[in-house]
Amino acid sequence: MNALGMIEVTSIPVGVEAGDAMLKAAAVELVTAQSVCAGKYIVLITGEVAAVRESVAAGKTAAGPKLVDSMVIANVHPQVPQAINACTEIGQVAAVGVLEAFSLCAAVLAADAAVKAADVSLMEVRLGRGLGGKSFIILTGEVAAVRAAVDAAHALEEVAGLMNDSVVIPAPHPDMIRALY
Repeated sequence: MNALGMIEVTSIPVGVEAGDAMLKAAAVELVTAQSVCAGKYIVLITGEVAAVRESVAAGKTAAGPKLVDSMVIANVHPQVPQAINACTEIGQVAAVGVLEAFSLCAAVLAADAAVKAADVSLMEVRLGRGLGGKSFIILTGEVAAVRAAVDAAHALEEVAGLMNDSVVIPAPHPDMIRALY
């Protein structure tokens, strides 16, 4: 996998139709297609960069005015899809960073920027399930690395105005670490 693409749509039926258009438009692989909070629908796909761009363009066209957001990450960090699927194993936790986004696409972009900017591990990228349409990112590493990753996520131009609160917690309590898994 070289690229990750996503659309976020305000209508579940239109989202299903857009997802179908995406998969028919190019040779891509479906990561997930599902309803999320606030009655939205997301479609995530992966594949070669050109195919992902073509697929996302087809999804945007099919979604029309129901499109909330879309994104393509040409060279996605391998931790991002794992964190979206909550399939990460984390060892020792020195610090935890938690970032909140208003857009699901913005959360994926921010997670990719964060993990590329510093030596951190993504624990999870939660995309709008049970969150009223918001998303959040949880990452861990040494305190300075977590701070650098959080700063890099907020500095990304593509997410300007779409990021909400964030915190960096040095030496989190073990019960909070367990609660985050």
